[in-house]
Amino acid sequence: MSSKYRQSIQTPFPSLLAIYFLVLLLSSDGVLSFYVPGVAPVEFKKGDPLVIKAVKMTSSQTQLPYSYYSLPFCKPNASKLVYKSENLGEVLRGDRIVSTPYEFKLGQNVACQLACHNPETPLHWKPPYATEAFSHIEHHYFVHMIVDNLPCVTKTIGPGSSSVLGGAENEDTNANSHFHVGYPLGFMSQDNQHAYINNHLDFNILYHTDDEKSFRVVGCEITPSSVNRVFIRPKETDCAVPRVTAGQQNFQDNQEIKANTDNELFFTYSVVWTPSAVRWASRWDVYLQMTDANIHWFSIINSVVVVLFLTGIITMIIIRTLRRDIARYNNMEDSAEEALEEVGWKLVHGDVFRPPRYPRLFASLIGSGIQILGMAVVTIFFAMFGMLSPASRGALMSAMIFLYVIMGTFAGYHSSRLYRSMRGKEWKKQAFMTATLFPGIVFGTCFILNFFIWGKASSGAVPFGTMIWLLVLWFGISLPLVYLGAYFGFRKPYQHPVRTNQIPRQIPPQPWYIKPIASALMAGILPFGAMFIELFFIYNALWHNQFYYMFGFLFLVFLILLVSVSQIAVVLCYFQLCGEDYHWWWRVLFSSGGSAIYMFFYAVFYFHTRLEITEFIPTLLYFAYTGLMVLTAFLLTGTIGFYSSYIFLTKIYGAVKID
Repeated sequence: MSSKYRQSIQTPFPSLLAIYFLVLLLSSDGVLSFYVPGVAPVEFKKGDPLVIKAVKMTSSQTQLPYSYYSLPFCKPNASKLVYKSENLGEVLRGDRIVSTPYEFKLGQNVACQLACHNPETPLHWKPPYATEAFSHIEHHYFVHMIVDNLPCVTKTIGPGSSSVLGGAENEDTNANSHFHVGYPLGFMSQDNQHAYINNHLDFNILYHTDDEKSFRVVGCEITPSSVNRVFIRPKETDCAVPRVTAGQQNFQDNQEIKANTDNELFFTYSVVWTPSAVRWASRWDVYLQMTDANIHWFSIINSVVVVLFLTGIITMIIIRTLRRDIARYNNMEDSAEEALEEVGWKLVHGDVFRPPRYPRLFASLIGSGIQILGMAVVTIFFAMFGMLSPASRGALMSAMIFLYVIMGTFAGYHSSRLYRSMRGKEWKKQAFMTATLFPGIVFGTCFILNFFIWGKASSGAVPFGTMIWLLVLWFGISLPLVYLGAYFGFRKPYQHPVRTNQIPRQIPPQPWYIKPIASALMAGILPFGAMFIELFFIYNALWHNQFYYMFGFLFLVFLILLVSVSQIAVVLCYFQLCGEDYHWWWRVLFSSGGSAIYMFFYAVFYFHTRLEITEFIPTLLYFAYTGLMVLTAFLLTGTIGFYSSYIFLTKIYGAVKID
């Protein structure tokens, strides 16, 4: 790991108890509060210093984050240049939190001040930094900064609005107000031939106080400007900045960045302190209220109605039919001729639990699905109660990784138990496949992509030391936990209600809608429709650097997804068995995961309609990460559908009297 960033990644704990404790913490700050777990409000007094910290630079066009000082911005004194120790999630997100020369004293406005400590000498941005800056501006990079752990935003004020975050004149966020997290590094000319850098920042720091003695920071707005250096006349620490209004801007007044030459720059800033009625506990609300809740409710209600309709169909048709079939089949007074006329699912009772092809691979995929399902349920549950707020940076990703590692016990138990039920004998090999198949695909894909990201010198590249710790988590903790669960699961196989015949039954020709591709496409429509709206906002958060905090809606959508996938899997499995096709194991897995097919199609549609990615590496990153998301969704929904069908078959064949 590079010492430049002074990153601090904690090593895995040696005991399982310590791992559970780490997951409960989710970060070094604990989980004792609602918005920011374990973080008490920071009280400031007038005159106390307040430092703006830089996080990274991002662009939705390249999906490649860069550290703030990858460009030669003004730096504070060496003693004040401090890199924050980051958790695992922050490192994987590409965050590189570092102090900046923007240090203010609370309550003291600053008209205009040079950011660098030598007011007589401008900065010189020469190639390759000038070329890189030109490229960043061309790709619409935003600079992300924080103050008191709160993101700074660029305000976009609508009619009748005075402040995005709510100052003294506008206590409530106006419906016409919008904002972007961070501020744009610069802008291009109309012909896209010239780049202009925003070298002046107007900071508007919002604070709340009750007694005029202690103050709490509740907002940070930045208004960036591009000012030609000829208009900045240094006199000690003062400078003159011209002000132009929208529509009257003259590019000659802006500071241009030329790619292949030496650029002389001054960086300046001003500070205004604004009292706000927003309390500290509510200061994140404006960041987390970016979507219309009515859209989510409409989607959820629509999905619930469809699920209830599907439930009614299953209840009225399948259950009634099954009860009639079972009652007639178990009626010992029926004649032998009538018994011979029986067709459908009852005739394959001697083959329905026949082990599928590649049982070890099948059980490993189901085990991986159990591991993903457990991680998703616990993560969404805690996030729904505010314990994984965006304020706790990297907590969500860290929690998902550590929860996935811990869920290895359940993955090993259920996969090995299923493998034994399918007459498997080599449980150690099966446990190893369960522990390495899905994580190996994810790690291998990310490892290869990391070379491309390294080649771009992006902060999104995972440092070598972090990759070592991920391997330690994988082979040092997850793998032993999978073996531990497999040891107990192999000794407790599932008991099937009917015996399997030695000679397989011949399968008659099947209708077109029972075939694998058709069943997968039909089965995936309803689950995808249930999660479509939330998927849109999740994609926006991932690819446009926005905050996603609709975990309450996500939890409801997740429940609808579970119910819909389970019901559809049972229906298709029943239809397949009625056609006397007992090869249902793999069929149910693929049909239940059919929503992943639509998820991939939607990712392609989103790429062409919502993103402006044109280069090869960003395109590669998008489709590679999307492919991993699709695979994860496939295993999750496929596992849900399989166990629903497995329980369904156990129940109905257990109710049939077999001689």
